[in-house]
Amino acid sequence: MRLAFMGSPDFAVPALHALHAAGHEIACVYAQPPRPAGRGQKETPCPVHRAALELGLPVRTPARVRRDAAEHAAFAALDLDAAVVAAYGLILPKPMLDAPRRGCLNIHASLLPRWRGAGPIQAAILAGDAETGITIMRMEEGLDTGPMLLREATPIGPRATTPEIHDALAGIGARLILRALAEDPPAVPQPAAGVTHAPKIVKEDGRLDWRADALSLDRRVRALNPWPGTFFLHGGEVIRVLAAEPAEGSGPPGTVLDGAPTVACGQCALRLLRLQRAGRAPLPAAEFLRGYPLPPGAVLG
Repeated sequence: MRLAFMGSPDFAVPALHALHAAGHEIACVYAQPPRPAGRGQKETPCPVHRAALELGLPVRTPARVRRDAAEHAAFAALDLDAAVVAAYGLILPKPMLDAPRRGCLNIHASLLPRWRGAGPIQAAILAGDAETGITIMRMEEGLDTGPMLLREATPIGPRATTPEIHDALAGIGARLILRALAEDPPAVPQPAAGVTHAPKIVKEDGRLDWRADALSLDRRVRALNPWPGTFFLHGGEVIRVLAAEPAEGSGPPGTVLDGAPTVACGQCALRLLRLQRAGRAPLPAAEFLRGYPLPPGAVLG
């Protein structure tokens, strides 16, 4: 089948590899433009761009497509059977959605209609959902509103993190998109009930508000690492919390209760397991405290 593949982050790479290995003709790969990265701020291609180059596939990296008639024409000229979209990062306009004969198929990292939007994995963990999954959807102009072709669920364990769920869903998505293309299952409209929206994650979402209960703060740590990361303020520094767990304890929110360290929350407490200062290596809490004490009674911001 003649395809375009449209994706940018690591999540999309397994699907690109699966489509290529299955023998589909990938006429073009679309990815976000290279961006400055690292200490030298060197222009760096995104993961899908790099994977496409390794596979010898042509790549296009338009900065925008919504109102670019030339891009619409170039896409239509590819004469596609279908386009596969996985976390591409740009909104496709109707001329592009309508160009492939079988439309544009999206690999979405939730069980639609729950968690439409930009951060479905993080949203599911933050909400304490027991499961999430992949939905293969035929795209339309609304945000993740199109009819569903295939769905597959996977549990969210009690200590699951975003990287673990991300990798599991990327593998499921790669497998399901091959099925969707091979089987051409009937499209089923999304139910009107149960719609939730996953907002775009921003850096400030990572600040820990000690007035919240310990269970929700634990979910925040597991959901928002590695990016944007969770953190608190102390002594004029930003201290990243890379791992934590709920614990027994009570006190004024933000107060260090013991040398673990355990921090009082709005309800119960949070034991900090792995911490990092700016510009320093991540450390287990015991090692971190040898160089940066957080004594009982200290108040974290």
